[in-house]
Amino acid sequence: MTAERSPAAAELNSDPATEPDPDVDTLHAAVSDSPRPPRPSAVSASLTFGWRALLKIKHVPEQLFDVTVFPIMFLLLFTYLFGGALAGSTSAYLQELLPGILAMTVVFITIYTGVTLNDDIDEGVFDRFRTMPVWQPSVIVGALLGDAVRYTIASTMVIGLGLLLGFRPDGGAIGVVSAVALLLVFSFSLSWIWTALGFIMRTPESLMGVSMLILFPLTFISNVFVDPRTMPGWLETFVSINPVSHLVTAMRGLMHGTATAGDVVIVLGLSAVFVVIFGPATMYLFHAQQ
Repeated sequence: MTAERSPAAAELNSDPATEPDPDVDTLHAAVSDSPRPPRPSAVSASLTFGWRALLKIKHVPEQLFDVTVFPIMFLLLFTYLFGGALAGSTSAYLQELLPGILAMTVVFITIYTGVTLNDDIDEGVFDRFRTMPVWQPSVIVGALLGDAVRYTIASTMVIGLGLLLGFRPDGGAIGVVSAVALLLVFSFSLSWIWTALGFIMRTPESLMGVSMLILFPLTFISNVFVDPRTMPGWLETFVSINPVSHLVTAMRGLMHGTATAGDVVIVLGLSAVFVVIFGPATMYLFHAQQ
């Protein structure tokens, strides 16, 4: 009886000389002969990652709640809760409160940068980013630039509502824009703290807890709501060195035309310190993650 040969055996014993030659035109069409695209610049890469951060908002619009609903709620709540008791009228209190509420709102939502970063690490996205031929800090810088758009939205919401309620900045439009610009610079630098923690914390929930533990004292034990001179001496000392207090003082001064160069320089100096310390720490943790 003659054994039948299996298709696999027939394929192995086939003569290569009898096989047809590959289609050269097909191979050339499959392989690109165009020059390699140039490596993206640091600015281009950062803007691309910033656009990625904004696309997340498009797909999950609920992320805008903290820059739309919360600012409105904070401003209305504190204006009408404390205005009559602390300033005699809500209108008078609003003039001093709005810059502080604006600073507090945006400072709080800087936490979001670290939370989304922690999510990306957990999903393994950053393993891919580390292998890409781009300026590596652009991954973080782009995310921070995307969040700067969210900070701008929150600022617009607070100022717009404040104007409807009776807020009248003596510094005019230039003073308001300058105050918002200073706030964006400070928030950008502060976000580097949360990006560093984003590489250290195991879960977004743990990062949120640690961030709130830091921000609650900094925002509430400050000059946002009341004059520090009404506080006990030891508490007034803490408020006087609180970075948030310096930010609020500079923003109030810019909005009402009473700011000094020293007020602004202090905030810019603090922002530079945050970036110098936590920027390299973040990139070290970025490369150390395996």
